[in-house]
Amino acid sequence: MDSIIEVQRQTHEEIEHLERALYTILAKPQPTHQVRLQNEHKASQLLDRIHSRVVTLNNLYEDQDTRKAEIDAISASAKQDDLSAFYERLGKITEHHVKYPDTVVGGFELELAAFMDDDEELEDEEFEQDDPVALMFSGEEGYGKYLDLYANHTTYNNLKHIGKRLAYLQYLDVLLAAESHPVHTELPKECRLHRDYELYIRALHAYLISFMKRSQPLVDVESQQREAEEQFNKYWDSGETEEWEESQPKAPENVNGEAGIWCAACQKMYSKQTVYDAHLNSKKHIKAAQKQATADAPPANPNGPPAAGGSHQTGDHPHVSGKNKHRNAALFTHLCTQLLRALAPALNDTKSNVERRFSLTAREREQELLEQSRKPPPAAKTPANGEGAEEEEEEERIYNPLKLPLGWDGKPIPYWLYKLHGLGVEYRCEICSDHVYMGRKNFERHFQESRHAFGMRALGLPNTKHFHEITRIEDALALAEKLKREGRNEIFEQETMEELEDEEGNVYNRKTYEDLKKQGLI
Repeated sequence: MDSIIEVQRQTHEEIEHLERALYTILAKPQPTHQVRLQNEHKASQLLDRIHSRVVTLNNLYEDQDTRKAEIDAISASAKQDDLSAFYERLGKITEHHVKYPDTVVGGFELELAAFMDDDEELEDEEFEQDDPVALMFSGEEGYGKYLDLYANHTTYNNLKHIGKRLAYLQYLDVLLAAESHPVHTELPKECRLHRDYELYIRALHAYLISFMKRSQPLVDVESQQREAEEQFNKYWDSGETEEWEESQPKAPENVNGEAGIWCAACQKMYSKQTVYDAHLNSKKHIKAAQKQATADAPPANPNGPPAAGGSHQTGDHPHVSGKNKHRNAALFTHLCTQLLRALAPALNDTKSNVERRFSLTAREREQELLEQSRKPPPAAKTPANGEGAEEEEEEERIYNPLKLPLGWDGKPIPYWLYKLHGLGVEYRCEICSDHVYMGRKNFERHFQESRHAFGMRALGLPNTKHFHEITRIEDALALAEKLKREGRNEIFEQETMEELEDEEGNVYNRKTYEDLKKQGLI
């Protein structure tokens, strides 16, 4: 089957099947983030296959000579009874099927069907198979929801001339600031011109590109980066790059503030006139002057100002080379700025997730990991006929005019039980950012939950039993002042609660121990 026309027809058919499969995948319901990302990766694979088929088909159409020869071969010949070409093709077909007797007709359709039904087959299997999309992300990235920038944060803090080191949340704020201005403008100029900064910004760019391709497979990142690089080239050629230019060292000056004296024969700079006059009578200078007289022109001063009659290009070359030296660092900084602006929602989610995890207890973190490890229940398959679907819709429609909470069976709880537990009473907590809790039981329980503990920590107060039932920030601060006045400082001062022992066995609290150790008494 080496006919070019048949290959073109088959390629057209495969492209049409792939386009239908792409529509089917994109039209699927996406209830969760995991399902959406899996569908996007499948759609990206189909788009790659469509692109390869289109490129192959375009090459076949450009091959006009082979196509014309094929059309001439299948056209009616001068001799109507000449069937040699037909029997030649029939022999090739027979030989192919004899050589490959197990060839399945429509193999492409079977392959595409297996690709589309991959999820259903995995659900029917008894053993649990690894999700290929989940293997692309680390545990910190949370299936593409958050960024894992801990390694980049460590490299950032180890840069030379950085000054103050930042915590991880402050580092995320620095990256979020790229929405308004180029990233890392807070760094001093000497830090951004160092070699370590270029290595750091390259690693950050590589990670952002990788995360963008894994978390947003349908976004054409390469074209966006090419456009950003073209913008950078225009910006760089315009000459507005003062922040990436090294400061030029000044030429040595004498006491009167004049530039030093250059000796072309000795190729040396003299800072004082007296030293220059003294060296003119030396044997080294006389020998160099005789050698220079035989040459065409004396070499120019590479570090000093140009000669009066010479061109000024000798002084510009170091400036241009110093500017181009940091072009890669400036380019990757510009590209990272564009990527961070596109990933701003993911950065905000990452910051919120880090703040939330800081407020969780060890037990809550373990419970969260267990919930993440559980596979979501498979979606219910709708029946082929419309009657079953209508019956299910009628069952799902629950009459709930009072908007009562649902019980364990998915139906509204009785109204008397609703009134008994006081679920209609609202309790507002100002410390929890004015969050409303329905019912006394939920309100009392929330004092030991992460939301309230995080609010108390933000106020600088411990979440102890003394602050139970306190919901207003003003009342909590007033109670803290009252406890301090009553001498209940052990609640706030952790250093007085911890006891330490010296080498002789004497026991002190932490504050006293540190004071004595600073004085050299211990």
